[in-house]
Amino acid sequence: MSEAVNGRVVTTRSARAHAFLGMHVQTVAIAVMLLVVLVVFAFAADTFLSAGNVLSVLRQNSPALIVAVAMTFVITAAGIDLSVGSVLALSGALLGILLSAGVSPTAAFFIVIAMGAAIGGFNGWFSCYQGIPAFIVTLATLGIIRGVALRSTNGYSISIPKDNWVGFLGQGRIAGIPLQALIAIAVAVAAWVVFTKTPFGQYVVGLGSNKESLRRAGVNVRLVGLVVFVLAGVAAALAGVLVAMRLGSGSSNQGIGFELTVITAVVLGGTDLFGGRGSVLGTVLGVLTLGFIENGLQLAHVSPFYVQIVQGAILLAAILANTKLFARFTAAKP
Repeated sequence: MSEAVNGRVVTTRSARAHAFLGMHVQTVAIAVMLLVVLVVFAFAADTFLSAGNVLSVLRQNSPALIVAVAMTFVITAAGIDLSVGSVLALSGALLGILLSAGVSPTAAFFIVIAMGAAIGGFNGWFSCYQGIPAFIVTLATLGIIRGVALRSTNGYSISIPKDNWVGFLGQGRIAGIPLQALIAIAVAVAAWVVFTKTPFGQYVVGLGSNKESLRRAGVNVRLVGLVVFVLAGVAAALAGVLVAMRLGSGSSNQGIGFELTVITAVVLGGTDLFGGRGSVLGTVLGVLTLGFIENGLQLAHVSPFYVQIVQGAILLAAILANTKLFARFTAAKP
């Protein structure tokens, strides 16, 4: 069988392959980039691909992965959340304060998660119901929340006991695999299912691509926008718990620059920074790529000061590729 593509007659199989690449070119590109990173650093450092190092990278980047998949929903819906790093810091600090005050680990955990949901709801209400740009809202809450974290801890780290089930979240392993990595994988799988297989995922894409058409179809677009910000807040709070339990302390200085890492991973994975297109799988690959680049540079004894330079350069290159190169390829698909 054959069909016409761009004025040419091609086989159905070829047309399908062309359509697949047109839809997933960014994901394929980041997968290739990750493979190149693994190969290059495997030659640069003997221990780079060792099981211990790979598991360490997965554990260290699990919080970023959890927040990045939530940020995929936010950015796809044409929003952005710059406050996730501050929420992470406040969550760890609040967890330490509650546990030190004798609050049960279970109650402390759910109070922290509820706080993250409330902050996300606050961001979503101002952005989606009051019409204030998400960039402005979350830039403001970034400073407010960081200030609250600093005031609540007086700038000091708060030691957190690990001899409870919440501590197991940060330190535990199952079959030799860090529990944090398993949690991150479970969150990513759930996010992929919701994003690709449910009406809510379609609403998120529609919110970023054609908000007015979605509204005329009877969808409460403001509520959808609010929900994605709540998801980001919950994800940031959970990440704060995991980071605090891994380090054994909560600190107001944790998560500085965290939002840059998360947004870079999301955009690098093929999500359009202006909304309407996203990929949870691409985001996962983006987080892994950044994580292995940072780890590889450390093992190669490159100054850690170059990490942020590399991340910024990768973000700029990813945006250029999305808006110039990949956009042309996608436009050319049948």
